[in-house]
Amino acid sequence: MVNLETTFAGLRLKNPLIAGSSGLTNSVKKIKELENAGIGAIVLKSLFEEQIENHSEKLSQIADYPEAADYINTYIEMNHMEKYLDLIRSAKKECDIPIIASINCYKLSRWIEFAKIIQDAGADAIELNLFVLNAGELGDTYLEDSYVNIVRELRKIIRIPVVIKMAKNISNLPGLVGKLKALGAGGVVLFNRFYQLDIDIKNLEITSGPVFSNPSDFTETLRWTAIVSGRVPDFDIACSYGVHSWEDAIKGILAGAGAIQLCSLLYEQGSDVIGDTLMCMEEWMLQSNYERIDDFKGKLNYANIKSPALYERVQFMKYFSSYK
Repeated sequence: MVNLETTFAGLRLKNPLIAGSSGLTNSVKKIKELENAGIGAIVLKSLFEEQIENHSEKLSQIADYPEAADYINTYIEMNHMEKYLDLIRSAKKECDIPIIASINCYKLSRWIEFAKIIQDAGADAIELNLFVLNAGELGDTYLEDSYVNIVRELRKIIRIPVVIKMAKNISNLPGLVGKLKALGAGGVVLFNRFYQLDIDIKNLEITSGPVFSNPSDFTETLRWTAIVSGRVPDFDIACSYGVHSWEDAIKGILAGAGAIQLCSLLYEQGSDVIGDTLMCMEEWMLQSNYERIDDFKGKLNYANIKSPALYERVQFMKYFSSYK
């Protein structure tokens, strides 16, 4: 009999599958459906600082007096926050699996303010979703410094695990993850999926690109999971970007992930795919003579294979030289 139990960011999970932050985790009804389907943990839909500010700004434009604008701004912010706190409280009351809050901010003061309130509402952990596209005016290390500063400050004031959802465009990802570990972060998620854009050449407009990831996206996630887990041992990693099958989940764990976040797969196949994925994972473990997740976690990461340079190879070389 195999055992799918594992841990991530200090949280005990009945299995490695986590529902990633999305519209599928924005209500207790949807969250309960995912729990009943067998999911191991839930990341709530993100609380967006920018969305709150934009809402406040639009309503403030119709106010005739500064005092009215201030009142509107405060009301909108408190209303958004209270709804999110209600979601946390209700989810914790109705569910037996870990509930991870998710916040998306770009101001350090707001990270600290929001995180403390969310902890007090009962969230088991907080996933921080930070990305500022640096077009050159913010300095070469702005994004990396932001991650470090946020984790350093949050660890001073909150006790629940802090998980960082990482961007892909970090110049030295293992080095940064090592710093976050030293500062007390509970784990990282690889990777954040950003808003995709496209260009409409008929109407000459910027439009939305693909909403969901595709299976080919997972290869990059796999590479960096293996490298980071090998270079930063004893630190929790979750795979997120491009997971579309039970095989991907197994590959992610072999590369060193302790948890697998599902999002696009849940949208495309519904909550029934959770049970199917778990069943296939159990069958693979039985056939491979593994009893626990830890038996094969990281077995093929950067530190545990004979030729770690395979993970560093980015040119086509001999593997694709036959394709013409």
